[in-house]
Amino acid sequence: MTISLFKTLIAISESGSFSAAAETVCVTHAAVGQQMKRLEDSLGVKLFDRSEKTPRLNQLGRAFVPKAKAVVFAYDTILDDLTGDPRMIGELILGAVPSTIHGLIPKASKRLLQLYPDLHIRIVPELSPRLLELVEQGVLDAAVMSEPLRVQDNLNWTPFFEEELVLLTAREVMETDPRKILATMPYIRHTRQASVGMLAEEWLSTQKVKVNDAMEMGSLENLASMVAHNLGVSVGPNICVPDPIFRQLRKISLGAEAPSRTLGILTRADCSKLRLVEKLLEQIETVVAQAAETEKP
Repeated sequence: MTISLFKTLIAISESGSFSAAAETVCVTHAAVGQQMKRLEDSLGVKLFDRSEKTPRLNQLGRAFVPKAKAVVFAYDTILDDLTGDPRMIGELILGAVPSTIHGLIPKASKRLLQLYPDLHIRIVPELSPRLLELVEQGVLDAAVMSEPLRVQDNLNWTPFFEEELVLLTAREVMETDPRKILATMPYIRHTRQASVGMLAEEWLSTQKVKVNDAMEMGSLENLASMVAHNLGVSVGPNICVPDPIFRQLRKISLGAEAPSRTLGILTRADCSKLRLVEKLLEQIETVVAQAAETEKP
């Protein structure tokens, strides 16, 4: 028994006759009859009433057609859940750095769910080093994060935006020279465990800038809240899709030597949901482009 026999049976049920089905499946009228005889012999039942000149599906045959359709559909989509067809995927487990949780991720997720309403998305907020580990272990399908120092052969890295590091201050701060601000204002560090924190520390060290330590925060959104309340200033990325708190901060250029972090999506090379991740990336790029237009002066 082959899948072609089921396809021919379905064609007969939909077209109403052997001759019409022959045109659909591109075989001769005689071949259709031979195929249906083989199918009946394989199943050990009669599917057609042959008492008249034109064979017709009997009651058993009509009842069997939906089952044949289910088998053909399963055959045609047998690799879909392994190649990431969004129609066949129930859940996407997505890691994300905290700075994307209040802007980029919800907006991109909303767009993705509009395309695939039955999809369930589980978000796992973590810092980039931990996200790298979770992707490598296969715990996450993908992660939106800062670019790793090294990308192993078993991983795929797709960048989508480069965020320049700037000096973040409250609106009340009127000074425009970043070095003067850093020399006189309390400084709020981003944790050194984060990629952004390491970039900021490297810039301060390279530029020989001494700061007045006041706080250290574990996430950029909490850091932004402290800066917004004028409890200090900080070096951080000019977030591509800012939330309302981050949007109200002043962002002062650090000059030509300013570092940047690259945001992208990390997956395993053998990711079974690659096509869905590609769809997510499309939504992310659209959201980033829309945000860039909104932020234009």
